[in-house]
Amino acid sequence: MDPHHGGHGHSGGGHAMGTHNMAVVGDRRIYLSHLPMFMSPHNAQVILEATFVRNGKSVDDVYFADRAAHPPLRFYTLRPEEFSLDELFAAGRPRAQFKATVFRGHLEKSGEEIDGLSDIDVRVKQVVHAHTFEGIDKLATLSHVLFGAEDRLFLAHLISKPPDFDQILSVSVTGDRPTDEALTQGATVEVPGRPNQAANRLKAGESVPARWKVLGAHEFHDVKLSVRAELYFEEGELASAVDSPRLFQQTAEEKKAGFT
Repeated sequence: MDPHHGGHGHSGGGHAMGTHNMAVVGDRRIYLSHLPMFMSPHNAQVILEATFVRNGKSVDDVYFADRAAHPPLRFYTLRPEEFSLDELFAAGRPRAQFKATVFRGHLEKSGEEIDGLSDIDVRVKQVVHAHTFEGIDKLATLSHVLFGAEDRLFLAHLISKPPDFDQILSVSVTGDRPTDEALTQGATVEVPGRPNQAANRLKAGESVPARWKVLGAHEFHDVKLSVRAELYFEEGELASAVDSPRLFQQTAEEKKAGFT
């Protein structure tokens, strides 16, 4: 069985039940980014701020300490219990908590379970961003979701139509940067003149002019983005809207980026 199907399994039925694996980033706050595909039940981009709880007590510090002990590692992952992804962002938010196990590295690629972070409760503090891939147009300009707080800011590539890619960056922002309050309302960033293709994505060490706005607003604010690190990158699993061999082949861009 393909490892992605093994980790991103799903059952039949009227609701899109599945095991929705997530990337975990952050060393002061915890952010979860669903690892999507262009097929049900994984066809949505969802970013959450969360806290980890075991036996009623926070174990966020267990995660933060493990990150501090493994500085070269770019990201962690999380395998949750099976549920319908839209329960996290549908009207009324019927689900704000789920069981999960946290892994050091990619759980589908030899990631290691972390002592003290198995079968924990994940409590959702806020839905940073969520959208399904149905009925949206392919974005022509490189665009992202901006999230985080204070001096710990992240960009997640805004996913639209295949072929596309998933990416999380650690960044700094100067200029007319958003307040923490604006970030909680949802902020999107675009890089004018930059085509929305994996080969043209932002990379570590780059500094580029960009502009952001609060989700749903019309006014843009000019900023300069400086990329500290590329924390996650996946292209192959977003290559197609159908289950084909292309989905699970490592791409040239992934090899160059060191995500094996």
